[in-house]
Amino acid sequence: MSEIKTTNQRYVDYINQLLAPEDDALAKIRAEMARENIRPINVSPNGGKTLHFFARLIGATRILEIGTLGGYSATWLARALPANGRLISLELEQHHAEVSRRNLAQAGVGDKVEVRVGPAAKTLQQMQAAGEAPFDLVFIDANKDGYPEYLKLSLPLLRNGGLILADNTLREDILDSNPNSAIAQYNATVAAHPELVSVMIPVLHGHGVDGLLVSMKQ
Repeated sequence: MSEIKTTNQRYVDYINQLLAPEDDALAKIRAEMARENIRPINVSPNGGKTLHFFARLIGATRILEIGTLGGYSATWLARALPANGRLISLELEQHHAEVSRRNLAQAGVGDKVEVRVGPAAKTLQQMQAAGEAPFDLVFIDANKDGYPEYLKLSLPLLRNGGLILADNTLREDILDSNPNSAIAQYNATVAAHPELVSVMIPVLHGHGVDGLLVSMKQ
């Protein structure tokens, strides 16, 4: 197993270095997260580049992120936005929000990103009530038990033709886990949802495999 993990990490390093090299601003975000004792569970450089790619592919001008952490993925997404673009990122922890705001500012995208603090489900309900739709892209990377509810609440905020990207949806234990687990429920829901067409993109990392589930609203 350790040999497989070592081989995986070599592939991950190759992909990151070739296709998603970090600049100083992105490296500083990871360093600041470590300094602030924020767990390094952000997307990889290539994961960030993938988000950036999809945002540019559909010409996104309004992006909704659920789960800010330290602002790493938000920076990749914000860099895909045009000058008048806007990203709203939802974060439960006040400390994470404060760190992410500083990181986004030093990365030069602070003027494009608004970090809102509080339970994401409640904030999404408030956004629906305030008529803040439509968004072009939704990125979900928060507490996994909340994924089904985040899908339900964010789908009305998404325009037709828009994308929902859900991270960590192909864990190594997904086949052995409880079929009623939140991630299993999320995957089954988007697979059968009449408004969505979805594909799973397997993601290689140093620990094994994971996945990014990409859904387009029809």
